[in-house]
Amino acid sequence: MRLSKMHIKTLREVPNEAEIPSHILLLRTGMIRKLVSGVYGFMPMGWRSVRKIEEIIRQEMDGSGAQEIHMSAVQPAELWQESGRWFAYGPELWRLKDRNGRDFCLGPTHEEIFTDIIRNDVSSYRQLPMNLYQIQTKYRDEARPRFGLMRSREFIMKDAYSFDRDYEGLDESYQTMYDAYDRIFKRCGLECRPVEADTGAIGGSNSHEFTAISEVGESEIAYCEKCSMAATTERAECVDAEPQTDVAELPMELVNTPGTKTIEEVAGFLNIDKTQTIKALLFVTYDNDGKENGYVAAFVRGDRDLNMIKLVNALNIPEHSIEFADEAKMGAVTGCVGGFTGPCGLHDCTIVVDSELPGLKNMCAGGNKEDYHAINVNYGRDYTGDIVTDLKVLKEGDPCPVCGAPVKHARGIEVGQVFKLGTKYSESMGAMYKDENQKDHPIVMGCYGIGVTRTLAAVVEQHHDENGIIWPMSVAPYHVIITLVKPDDEVQAEVAERIYTELQKAGVEVLLDDRKERPGVKFKDADLLGIPVRITVGKFAGEGKVEYKLRRDADKQEMSVEDAISNAIEIVNKEK
Repeated sequence: MRLSKMHIKTLREVPNEAEIPSHILLLRTGMIRKLVSGVYGFMPMGWRSVRKIEEIIRQEMDGSGAQEIHMSAVQPAELWQESGRWFAYGPELWRLKDRNGRDFCLGPTHEEIFTDIIRNDVSSYRQLPMNLYQIQTKYRDEARPRFGLMRSREFIMKDAYSFDRDYEGLDESYQTMYDAYDRIFKRCGLECRPVEADTGAIGGSNSHEFTAISEVGESEIAYCEKCSMAATTERAECVDAEPQTDVAELPMELVNTPGTKTIEEVAGFLNIDKTQTIKALLFVTYDNDGKENGYVAAFVRGDRDLNMIKLVNALNIPEHSIEFADEAKMGAVTGCVGGFTGPCGLHDCTIVVDSELPGLKNMCAGGNKEDYHAINVNYGRDYTGDIVTDLKVLKEGDPCPVCGAPVKHARGIEVGQVFKLGTKYSESMGAMYKDENQKDHPIVMGCYGIGVTRTLAAVVEQHHDENGIIWPMSVAPYHVIITLVKPDDEVQAEVAERIYTELQKAGVEVLLDDRKERPGVKFKDADLLGIPVRITVGKFAGEGKVEYKLRRDADKQEMSVEDAISNAIEIVNKEK
């Protein structure tokens, strides 16, 4: 492709709306174009890279035995109501009505649609296992779209669904997809870490998230260098403090602690460690109609942070159906007092207690009385929980739940996730198969997603410098760019055309920058666009020499035209 004929518009200035490198560079290169907040289109060069990511995915999915189909993004509400997700998915589900008032949604994912296909088309165990996938536009009505393609309202996703007779079959399908994902992201040039993850609104039992390591990522992962433990902080289990079995329980008493509403204040006032305190967090929940459904009081050790995902999982409610309570309103019903709430004597609310508190003795908690705390509070004698479970965030430096070594944290971009759905959808939607004895069984399912456009952004996040993008060969919009310094110079133009023709014959995707621009503009654009190989045809063209440079390297070499052509063909064939 000749740049003089190509639709391309690069920007010298950083767009005001862009905050992270991928968003900045994809806008500056003109590879994406914003329509409205959270909705982007793809211009020629950006779309070429998207298609290359899609092709890598197709090759690996097809090679793993999956079959590609394509379903509509418009989904009838009845299927989501059957599965129970019409409410559970929350306000991110983009709902709409047709002219007859029938409810639909724009699909953020397609579990219901694929389950419907299988329940209508599969009846016998002989038809299983099966894996169907698609690459399609998805929609989520994000409250705060940001970071360009990272958190957008419209995006391209590959979603696959496996269907097996039993859980042993699911384990095999899951591993097949896990291995395929590992290959896909390596081929895209991404450094990824698979970590255990929460299943969220998708549901099911087990899940792994493929996280591209990046400081701008929204996923925070905890990992151990001494063992294989790695999980999102939403999912990571915590090690409870050792139970204080040899400590005698002292009599509980109320003490005056004026103005000490925070853990730091009360610990300082009573001259105790924060590990001797109990922190209270107060919530209100809502039902499917958005009406208040009850109050929740969650308690963790004072130095701990509450993990909201663990809390909603313990309550078995959607994440969107809980929020912090109005303390005065909750107090009138339950007896809590803002800033001085403790677990003793609360009523008419669900009390959720972190799993390590029952083993701790003589703790300090709010006294449910203004300016008072209770000391020597002990589980079982002074309070109990309706639910006792791990509610803690696994912090950096905490002991690994597997081997006990200090854990580390890193940030990353979720580019893919695999789920063991089990029979969540097949049971609710009646997707059954008959075994050898004509007995009905629910089909055992898995689902597997890759954010195609998010993967594009993640590649840019991991492959750029101060001058622009540095594309891996496999997903670069073009492999080679020929920078023709003086298009009006007949010798230079002839050499550039020769290189252009020879590379095209060899199957190399090549750009010829034949624009009548200053050389400095062309060099800056070449670096900004990030094409892996640059061949510059300049003043030594008459001697049969050109400048050869890899975008990822600082050094450039002067070599013959023949060597430049052969070197370019060799590296493209090796890395594409």
